Amino acid sequence: QVQLVESGGGLVQVGGSLRLSCAASGRTFSSYAMGWFRQAPGKEREFVAAIGWSGADTNYRHSVKGRFTISRDNAKNTVYLQMNSLKPEDTAVYYCTTENSAYGWARTFQSAYWGQGTQVTVSS
Repeated sequence: QVQLVESGGGLVQVGGSLRLSCAASGRTFSSYAMGWFRQAPGKEREFVAAIGWSGADTNYRHSVKGRFTISRDNAKNTVYLQMNSLKPEDTAVYYCTTENSAYGWARTFQSAYWGQGTQVTVSS
């Protein structure tokens, strides 16, 4: 059974930084692409970033490119989202997600499993 547990959310001022973590369990972490989505109040859940199974490829939504960095530590079964230069529009619940099939790539990422989410609030 795949389990994803996010942590690291919180309240930060505009321009600040946060690092989200997602601990995965239930299968061989290093064989699967990982991703982050977010959902703001009243809006649909949207893709933020993904990293391929090997860690060699990444993909980002346009609005976070250059500010957010996704990475993975296979020894710790953890994926991270480093968020810098945060803006009020980044305020949302952030969800960790992974695919159902192994050896996937960031640009073709398709979510199958979800964590419970962690709140990120950016105050102006």
